Amino acid sequence: MKKTATRVENQVYSTRVLRSEFDRNWRTFVSRSGYVVYTATANQAKIIVLLADGSRKLLIFGKGGRVLVGGGGTSHYSKPHVARDL
Repeated sequence: MKKTATRVENQVYSTRVLRSEFDRNWRTFVSRSGYVVYTATANQAKIIVLLADGSRKLLIFGKGGRVLVGGGGTSHYSKPHVARDL
């Protein structure tokens, strides 16, 4: 059985995100600066991200957690959240 790493992360950003899949527990809007802002509407809101190196991560946020997505794969993850390697 493959062992997966799980850790709690705080304020994090990445420029390696190729694709993100958000579950239904997110509200979305576009900020004046052009970022797409996702806000978790429930606890256990989940995102699966595919990174440039081919790895995938499951990110789990509490209600109110935010993700800002900009151009070129730049993503900012707020609040403490759980990150699991898939």
